[in-house]
Amino acid sequence: MKGLSRLKPAAAIKTQLVVAALLWSAIGIFLVVRGLLLFEVVTPWPLVVAVAVGLVKSRLVLDRTAQKNLARILAREEGSCIGGVYSWRMWGFIVLMMLLGRLLRASGLAGWIVGMVYVAVGSALFRSSRLLWRQWRLTATS
Repeated sequence: MKGLSRLKPAAAIKTQLVVAALLWSAIGIFLVVRGLLLFEVVTPWPLVVAVAVGLVKSRLVLDRTAQKNLARILAREEGSCIGGVYSWRMWGFIVLMMLLGRLLRASGLAGWIVGMVYVAVGSALFRSSRLLWRQWRLTATS
């Protein structure tokens, strides 16, 4: 077992923070762009509603999740495995969300409705990533 530990992708806390922040931001941006590509509606109101829902979701749900993620990372030892930046439960949740996204696209719902969901979730992820970026900045300067 000791020989296998040499193969783990170890990372400093600062690196784990930037990886978590990049994942939240990149996935958020990806979902917003993907959602915008599905919009067929001429009026901007569905987009405005989707972003507003995303901001509320960020505030009520994802900020708490980001804080838990931060606490997990900060409690880890320097040089811990980078894959442990999220718990097994969180990795399972990520896979579940990916599957739900595939089901949503295959559901036959109008593109603008699927786009609204993508924009809402993506904007929530992107907004909540600010907490991870803030901690990374604090860690990087200390």
